[in-house]
Amino acid sequence: MQAVIDLLRDAIIDFSTKTYQTAFERASLVLERTKKEHQGDLTLLVFPLAKKVGQNPEALCQEIGNFLLNKNIISEFNVIKGFLNLSLNSETWTLLANHIIETPKTSNPEKIVLEYCGPNTNKPLHIGHIRNLFLGFSTARILSMYGHDVHKVNIYNDRGIAICKSMMGYQLFGNGTTPESTGIKPDHFVGNFYVKYAQALKTETEALIEKGMSPKEAEKNAPIAIANEEMLRKWEAGDEETVSLWNQMNGWVYEGLKKTYEVLQVDFEKEYYESKEYLKGKEIVSEGLAKGVFKTDESGAAYIDLTEKGLDKKIVQRGDGTSIYITQDLALIRERYRDYKMDRMIYVVADEQNYHFKVLNEICQALQMDFSKSIYHLSYGMVTSKDGSKFKSREGTAADADDIIADIIEEAKNQTLETGKANHFSAAYLEDLSRIIGLGALRFSMLKVNPKKNIPFDAKENVDLNGDTAPFIQYSYVRTKALLNKANFEVPKTIALTNNIEETEKELLLQLAFFGKAIEQAALNYDPSEIAQYALGLAKAFNRFYHHCGILNIEDAATKNQRLTLTWFTNIILEKSLWLLGIEAPEKM
Repeated sequence: MQAVIDLLRDAIIDFSTKTYQTAFERASLVLERTKKEHQGDLTLLVFPLAKKVGQNPEALCQEIGNFLLNKNIISEFNVIKGFLNLSLNSETWTLLANHIIETPKTSNPEKIVLEYCGPNTNKPLHIGHIRNLFLGFSTARILSMYGHDVHKVNIYNDRGIAICKSMMGYQLFGNGTTPESTGIKPDHFVGNFYVKYAQALKTETEALIEKGMSPKEAEKNAPIAIANEEMLRKWEAGDEETVSLWNQMNGWVYEGLKKTYEVLQVDFEKEYYESKEYLKGKEIVSEGLAKGVFKTDESGAAYIDLTEKGLDKKIVQRGDGTSIYITQDLALIRERYRDYKMDRMIYVVADEQNYHFKVLNEICQALQMDFSKSIYHLSYGMVTSKDGSKFKSREGTAADADDIIADIIEEAKNQTLETGKANHFSAAYLEDLSRIIGLGALRFSMLKVNPKKNIPFDAKENVDLNGDTAPFIQYSYVRTKALLNKANFEVPKTIALTNNIEETEKELLLQLAFFGKAIEQAALNYDPSEIAQYALGLAKAFNRFYHHCGILNIEDAATKNQRLTLTWFTNIILEKSLWLLGIEAPEKM
């Protein structure tokens, strides 16, 4: 599309120079796809141009339209107030077709470190992690295709009071069992004891409330809570028995999480661990105190006053010298800068942490760190049940990631069998196809929505072959591949279009041509939904073209080759779109 945009802009600048002795700025020549309710292919916004040359917008539209007609770039035009709708001629359509597969690259490439996942090591991944993983993985691919140097990293929150809860639960209720002895996936095995701890705490808290304690006091003074605090102190003191249990249980979780990553086909270049970073933050606190950026309160806690920034007085180190999350994040981002010298640090973290990252950004800038202006929080909304209710892992009611994965693959298998199209598949291929369709459906459901929005999740709806789903796009891809194979299509070196282009062909060509724009917008906004919605639109445009125009049964060789070429374009760009989203393209469906 850029070649056509450049052609039109050059001609319009030529027009303005000759007619008004002034050259329009290229950036002011805004060309967008014409709205469906109007006739035309591309629309030029003329209002700002008319103001620049002191002309009536509609009169200027007429002048530009006639100039482009005489230049043999368009076939016709129409004017709606200050909007000039342009219909491309066959030569311009041919120019567009010969640049379809080109993708844009940023003029300002950056080295980007992108952190995603960030699980706790006291329980398995849940549905929120699935959204995080898919969003981070796809964003990394999009940014890479746009020309950035992207490094994917993960952080394990492997220490603290929450981790000790699983350890305490295991000490009290584990009875020496292991994942191997119970046949339970290791991260689920650990997560079960996190739930058991919560249940025991609830029982003890209720007993204390009955004796007259307030709920807050009761939860703090429950025997299991007191024991848990002591366990944390022992871990921080390096108690050999406590550290040994911590290593064992974290090892189980890492083993289980790795299996989930493999199924979801996500990866990381480097993994960091909170337990190795949290103490390093104390150096930064000392530096901040020396510079006067941090101050101490009456308890000895170090803090920064951000009230003038619309935030609060943020503690960065407790009075007893222990670190908090913001301290370790300061240490971690400095560690990453030492590792990568990144231009941008992107955190893929739920919108519940919006405030945290505002504070982190302000502290880094106050300390004048080298990376202080590189921080970007890619926040995202919740994934809820279909009725909008929230899942809660503490009560054991979380939408477990492994269960969601198994359910949607099973749903994909059942729907495939119901169509009757799987009768000629081997059992092995049916299993693999179910995995490809199910995981594709899951990924697309998480990526087709703008990250800022919440997602109500329903497995059955997301697998529907006739819905706005990944299986519909995958099926469209399979259809293009089958048509090309059947025709033994050979890719032409240059594209030559006929003078007779059907409207559905034009619609498909325009959709194909805007692939580069979709990549650009997805990269600039860190928003894979731009690619997901683009791919959905392309699949729909191709299916309209397929049902309206003959392809293999056309006698005219030039027309047949033109339509096979459009099919080939669709095949290539659907495959690229699916790849950007992390979705596999099956061989047959």
